[in-house]
Amino acid sequence: MKRYIVQDAYHPSIRNWLQKNWVHFVHLAGLAPLALLAWDALNGNLTINPIQYLTQRTGYAAIILLVVSLVCTPLSVVSGWKRILTLRRPFGLYGFFYAALHMLIFTALDFGLNIPLIAQEIAEKRYILVGAMALLLLAPLALTSTKEWQRWLGRSWKRLHRLVYLAVPLAIVHYAWAQKSDIRQPLILGVLVAVLLILRLPVIRRGIEVRRRASGDAPAVDGSQRTSAGGASRTR
Repeated sequence: MKRYIVQDAYHPSIRNWLQKNWVHFVHLAGLAPLALLAWDALNGNLTINPIQYLTQRTGYAAIILLVVSLVCTPLSVVSGWKRILTLRRPFGLYGFFYAALHMLIFTALDFGLNIPLIAQEIAEKRYILVGAMALLLLAPLALTSTKEWQRWLGRSWKRLHRLVYLAVPLAIVHYAWAQKSDIRQPLILGVLVAVLLILRLPVIRRGIEVRRRASGDAPAVDGSQRTSAGGASRTR
């Protein structure tokens, strides 16, 4: 039998502060793209085509935040850190916010809410159609993201929110098709999302959980194995 000592990586007071306030860093990350756009606007750095710049930046922010929201569950499975699951909702909502802002800029600023012209543009350009489909799939997920909706819908809530596994790949396809030449970034994001979805497969997920529990790699920050303020010991 071997004994392993798991030491805290930082002072307990710092650890406790981070556990209580780390959600604020999520909001900071979610609002950062908007703050940067506001800064660029105030300083006249929106390039010679500001509408295109705003459209591209909000779309990119939406995709990144949506992908980050998908990272939470596999990361929790691999690390055993359950608290990270609480980040899925804020990251997902911020992703939807930027996706909606992306569409608003396209329809209002670029096309002046000219519905016939917008419909024609969507019909003629497949990447816009795919992007609109992704946004339509995300909309009910954002609207029903509260605990009240979760209780009201019951088991149907989880089935409904599985639409995100279709919406995010569609958003990445939209991003790839919108590129005129260089598709390296959407390709990298597509591979990442594919890996994340594979990790969510029940057989893969169970295998990871079994291996993690067998190796005793549950993180000390959850406190389940801690026997003192400075660390914990366990046998294997």
